[in-house]
Formats: sequence, C-alpha cells, structure tokens
Amino acid sequence: MHANPTLREHVRASAENRPGVYRMFGPSDELLYVGKSVRVRSRVLSYFRAPKGEKAWELIRETSRIEWDYIPNEFYALIREMKLIQQWQPRFNVQHKRRRIYAFVKVTAEPAPRVLPVTRVAEDGATYYGPFPRVRRLAHIVRELAQVLGLRDCPGATPVFFDDQLEIFGSGRIPSCVRADLGTCLAPCCGRPTSVEYHAAVNLARRFLEGRAEEPLAELEARMNQAAADMNFEYAALLRDRIERLRGFRDELVAFRGTMQDLSFVYRVPGFAGDDRIYLIRRGRIRRELRYPKSRAARTRVADAIDEVYGELDLGPGALAPQEAAEILLVARWFRLKPKERKRTVRPDVWLKERGPQ
Repeated sequence: MHANPTLREHVRASAENRPGVYRMFGPSDELLYVGKSVRVRSRVLSYFRAPKGEKAWELIRETSRIEWDYIPNEFYALIREMKLIQQWQPRFNVQHKRRRIYAFVKVTAEPAPRVLPVTRVAEDGATYYGPFPRVRRLAHIVRELAQVLGLRDCPGATPVFFDDQLEIFGSGRIPSCVRADLGTCLAPCCGRPTSVEYHAAVNLARRFLEGRAEEPLAELEARMNQAAADMNFEYAALLRDRIERLRGFRDELVAFRGTMQDLSFVYRVPGFAGDDRIYLIRRGRIRRELRYPKSRAARTRVADAIDEVYGELDLGPGALAPQEAAEILLVARWFRLKPKERKRTVRPDVWLKERGPQ
C-alpha cells in the first residue's frame, strides 16, 4: 500500500512552515502518531519520501488523515506534543519510543501507611516523591528508610491493628513477622504501636523525603556509635554504609529541591510572526501562558497572573502526578540543552518591578 497522494497534496496546499504539532490518524480515526516541528509543512511532507520499511514509511502507509495546530514557538510545541502523547498514547509513539524509566517514592494512603519504591503514579490518594533515575538503588534505600523508622513493608492486604484502636481489617490478629521479632518494624500487624506512634514515624519519613529531617540519620549514627562501643565492629560498619547511602539520598533530595527553586521564573519566548509569549513557570511546571503585554491593560493582566501563580510559592518537593513529573523533566532538559534561553528568564519580582503596569 502506497502513501495517499491526495493526502500529500492536502498537506502541500494547506500546511505552512510554522512551529506546531501534527497528528496522524488511521482508517478507523484512531490516533496513530503525534509529532512537533518548527516547520510543520516540511516535516510532514518528509514522511511521504521515507524509504520503504522505515518507521515513517510504515506510519504514512496507515495514515488516512493528518491534522495540525500551529504553536507560537518550539518550546510550547514540545510541551503540547508531550501532553497529547500522555493523553492518547498513540501506537507509533509508544511502540517506537525507548522510554527511560524513573522511580518514585510512594507513601501509601492506608491506615498503616507504607513507604514503597514505584515506577508508576496512580490517582490513589498516596503521596509521591521524585522522580529519581536509578530504580534499583532507590528500592534499596527505601527499604533501609522503612527499617530505620520501623515502617511496615508487608503486603497492603495484611490486617493491621493499633494498640489504641479497634481492629481495622479482619477479625483476628496474625503472628508478628521476622522484622517485628528483630525490632525493625513497629509491627501494626500484631497491634504493638498506637496510631499516634506509627503515624509519627510516617510523618518523619515524609519530612525526610522533603529534605527537612535529619532524625533517621541521627538514629543510625547513635546505633553505630553504640555498636562500636560494644566492639561490634562488623555491625557498626554495616550501619556506617547505610548512613552513607541515606545521606547521599538526602543530598539528592536537597538538590532536587534546589532544582525546583531554580525552575521558577517568568520566561519570554519570541514567537512566529511576532507572536511573543510569556510562560509563568513554577517549580518546573508551566502554570500560565500569556501573550507578551504591549499595553497597560495587558501588563496589568500579566501582573495579576504573576501574583496568583507565585503568591504562595511552596518550594518543597511534595507530591507529583505522572504528567507533572514528565513536564518538569522536559522543562529542565530544555534549559539544560539550550542554556542561552536562561537569558530570557527573569524572577517574578524583577518582572513586576521592570515591566509591571506603570
């Protein structure tokens, strides 16, 4: 089956060489592929010249309809492409894209919460921290954090009980696990802790994951010093290594927090045919897109938007949804690969002082 010549002529006659996002649909009107380009017409026409057997040839062979939207600039075309792919998961984007897997730390929303390493984020009421690039290393660190704080890592369906409450799940208590016997778990499976005691440990885990708590490290250091005093040097060395891993992870959390601070600014982007835009970026996410103001009324609208977006700027890592993590990574990568673009950014307070309504 060859490319549809009528479709090619439609692109030639209708598309323009402007920044934008294009979508290719199959015969059943299913979305096959989403792409972006700074020159939509040239990019889409290139698919019709692809050699047989290549991905572009396979794609255009199945395409029966092509749509495109013009975007003022390459930056937002990249963001728009990502969001469309996330929303629709087009077959050719998903099958042919090698995805880098990132991990998150999940604090579950269960009566006795667990701290878990995961690679997917769900709308389940849990809190997620990340993203982090090294999945296996994160799993090891999270396990150690749970052990030092006494948080359970048993299956979610395990019945749990608190010493000061009625049974939450099930009707009978179950025997304690090995971790309970070793003293590395507070053991809500057999009703040892009160609800307050267990949730205090959970809150400490949250604070550590936000880069705001040193207690887990201090606890391990106290154990290490005691082991050394008891001349249990092998155990002291094990604790020393654990401290180093957790401290390194804590430093990553602090660095991530710094990255979020660094990715909060007003970004002006020149647009096609003078359609300049400004993007209010807070903690790596685009919170608002506005036309560059050219009148006092427009400057007032921008100033109001800046006050709203940055008025209560929380720079802690906090919870992230999957699309938020992807957007943060994409924005960070944009400025890393295009360092000169940072010259187009300005702090919100500086913008208001220099370009606010006069």
